[in-house]
Amino acid sequence: MLDDRAKLLLRALVERYIADGLPVGSRTLSRATGIELSPATVRNVMSDLEALGLIVSPHTSAGRIPTARGYRLFVDTMLTAERSPLDTPALMPDQPQKVIANAAHILSNLSQFVGVVMAPRRTSVFRHIEFLRLSERRILVIIVSPDGDVQNRVIFTETDVTQTQLVEASNFLNANYAGLAIEQVRERLKTEVQQLQGEIASLMQAAVSASSDALAQSQDEVVIAGERNLLAVTDFSSDMGQLRRAFELFEQKTQLMRLLEVSSQAAGVRIYIGGESQVVPIEELSVVSAPYEVDGQVVGTLGVIGPTRMPYDRMIQIVDITSRLVSNALSHQK
Repeated sequence: MLDDRAKLLLRALVERYIADGLPVGSRTLSRATGIELSPATVRNVMSDLEALGLIVSPHTSAGRIPTARGYRLFVDTMLTAERSPLDTPALMPDQPQKVIANAAHILSNLSQFVGVVMAPRRTSVFRHIEFLRLSERRILVIIVSPDGDVQNRVIFTETDVTQTQLVEASNFLNANYAGLAIEQVRERLKTEVQQLQGEIASLMQAAVSASSDALAQSQDEVVIAGERNLLAVTDFSSDMGQLRRAFELFEQKTQLMRLLEVSSQAAGVRIYIGGESQVVPIEELSVVSAPYEVDGQVVGTLGVIGPTRMPYDRMIQIVDITSRLVSNALSHQK
């Protein structure tokens, strides 16, 4: 545990480093706290903080900077998110994709970093399914979602199936399972298709798997805005390796999706700091994220990606307000 003096000095150091981007020396730190502390006392406390892995001395500099662990302690126990006025543009009810794109730009413009929004997750429900025999043991599965989206998948059966049998299978699925989520259909089929011929039962199991894959792949991924803002961040412009890895993260999107999925499972604003865990794969990046809702149900996540040396209090406010704007716009579509 840190005593009050150590907490005061750590907070002052982090705040000064976020503001200036320069290693903080003991003299500067003593002035920043506003209390009378001798330089020797400040140096001793800084040595203790360094021994705890909360700050580090870069290269041969006499000053110190926060580590990922230091940032984590700061945001968890010392940060107070002030509500300063934000010039937030209106986010009008519209098509979901337009709302999402506009939200990403709002996050980017307000933060001057990168705005990311994971598009709403749609439930994998089918309204109608049809089978068409293409050739021996090759079947085209046509899946229609409740909003009219059509997905096609080709599946292969172990034995040949006639078109009459395919019509029987589609009629059975549409009559008994239309409107259910694919996972519900999958579970019920395990116990409810014994009355059908074996080849039809296996056909429907294969069709459900294909439908699940098709509906999952039809999901829009992540909308990203403001990647070029990182070019103006000193922390990245001086390290092209870090910048290159950041842009690779935005291009591949897989890790980004995983990160946003993790943060969607928690309520409220969450902060992920690079270097402290595997969640953020780049040491100099931090993510401030929050889930958003449609009619009270969490359907996606949005956030700001920027340097670990970001003004976290302002980012929390930006992300929180934007998530509320998105929730409101998507819940009041005409």
